Amino acid sequence: MKKVIAIILCLLAAFSSCGCSAKVRQYRVKAVEEYPHDPSAYTQGLFFHDGQLYESTGQYGSSSFRTVELSTGKVLKKIDFAKKYFAEGSVIMGDELFILTWSNKVAFRYDAATLEYRSSVGYPREGWGLATDGKSLIASDGSAYIYFMDRDFRTQRRIRVTMDGRPVRFLNELEYIDGRIWANVYTTDMIVIIDPSDGKVEATVDCSGLLPASLREPETDVLNGIAADGGRIYLTGKNWKRLYRVELIEK
Repeated sequence: MKKVIAIILCLLAAFSSCGCSAKVRQYRVKAVEEYPHDPSAYTQGLFFHDGQLYESTGQYGSSSFRTVELSTGKVLKKIDFAKKYFAEGSVIMGDELFILTWSNKVAFRYDAATLEYRSSVGYPREGWGLATDGKSLIASDGSAYIYFMDRDFRTQRRIRVTMDGRPVRFLNELEYIDGRIWANVYTTDMIVIIDPSDGKVEATVDCSGLLPASLREPETDVLNGIAADGGRIYLTGKNWKRLYRVELIEK
């Protein structure tokens, strides 16, 4: 009898360790509304704050941060960066706006209400995506790691993102939605939904075909840009002509 119990316990342990007990859910997106999007915007960060849409854009010589009118895509206010900076993810936490740069090893802080410059801060790694859970800044660097930081960009902890036990690399633009981290996987049409406590991917979102071929130009780049507002999810991409409100449909 003891041998039987031991065998059962070993089988249960093996089943748990292989990750079979937590099946990754799979979704696809359905566009329910579409809005104009500036095709010159190389989208790096996208988020809503108090109902206002914000966007940071990259590329040397054309990096910017803007407030955008959702219905028309019109840029209402814009901060342009010096040519040496490649702007990346951005987010508002508390009364400050935080913006990363890709490889300059610097991040910027602005007054969230006025968008007036406050300070530059040394940043220890490449800047990619940036989000917040309201307590910490949450950042990606293109690896399989996500970092939780304080307002001075000091690392509090980090998680390694895995799916079925394997690392998920090229994590890019981030959004914190209903207690989970959503991340674009760079160069793909996939978004992963991550448990922030342990880094495990709970679901994938297939966004292929969201931007139709008829709206693609030679400069059209990859999916990148996740924003949430009042339970609604919005997606766009680098140099896309459209921004979409989407719904998830389980496969």
